[in-house]
Amino acid sequence: MKGKPGMKAVLWSGASLLLILSLAVPVFNMLTIMLLMVPYVILYTTLSTRSFLLHLVPVWIIAAVILGPSVLIIALFFLIPAMVMGQMYRRRAPAPYILRRTTLTILFCLLAELLIFEGVLNQSFIDQIGEFVRALVSDLETEHVLPKEWDSDYTESVIRIMIHSIPQAIILISFVYAVITQYFARKALASSIPDIPVMPKAKDWMLPRIMVFYYLVVYILEMFADSGSSSFYSVALMNLVPLMRYAFTIQAIGFFFYIAHQRRWNKAVPIIIAIPLLFFPPLSLIGVLDAAFPIRKSFSKSS
Repeated sequence: MKGKPGMKAVLWSGASLLLILSLAVPVFNMLTIMLLMVPYVILYTTLSTRSFLLHLVPVWIIAAVILGPSVLIIALFFLIPAMVMGQMYRRRAPAPYILRRTTLTILFCLLAELLIFEGVLNQSFIDQIGEFVRALVSDLETEHVLPKEWDSDYTESVIRIMIHSIPQAIILISFVYAVITQYFARKALASSIPDIPVMPKAKDWMLPRIMVFYYLVVYILEMFADSGSSSFYSVALMNLVPLMRYAFTIQAIGFFFYIAHQRRWNKAVPIIIAIPLLFFPPLSLIGVLDAAFPIRKSFSKSS
């Protein structure tokens, strides 16, 4: 976006307002909420802290007048992680470090919000999940959609699995938000900041080899864990295994981008290959092998 810095800031403030107002639009808000942090990051990176607040306060006031003060709960939620990312962009921190710090900040904010809802507002997120599933099952039973074998014990088992998977879901949400924000913010900032930190190319994605050892240990422990237990040990393993599997899936995607680069394949090929990798978890084994053994060297020698 070209123009004077002052005009750019005004335009990004306007974009922030539009994104906040879009939260009132059903379905559409599921997409726009993913971009809510982007204007914050750009404004915080390019302006002084005082100017940043001077641009955002009018946006919050206008949004509160149009949609009501409650919308500011969501708008303010993304402020802290956006400022963390913006501050690290100011310092020209390495892009992977920015991603990790922002993910952890979003994770902290999500956990803090859950504690506030339960402690201050007396609203239990876990209880609401249970009520939602039971109401949904009741409606499906009324419509005779569920199989005859489905009983209350099975419903409670589903609720228990969902509740135990909450840590995994929160971590993934935090990571996805950080990735999307960093991608679009960096693209926008690149025109005005020539040395903006960039993420390593997909072909260079590599996990430390020690991660393979950790994955094997966790996987073996899960084999002997009681899947029906609610202990911290069982719940931790239930969440760690799929999270580490996701990490090795990303490693596998990087592996195919590396092969595509070495063999000079069309850029669309590794993207197409990535689709089944994301939706078929056992294929993460490719990432495990890539991290454990120097497979890439054989492709570089034969290229």
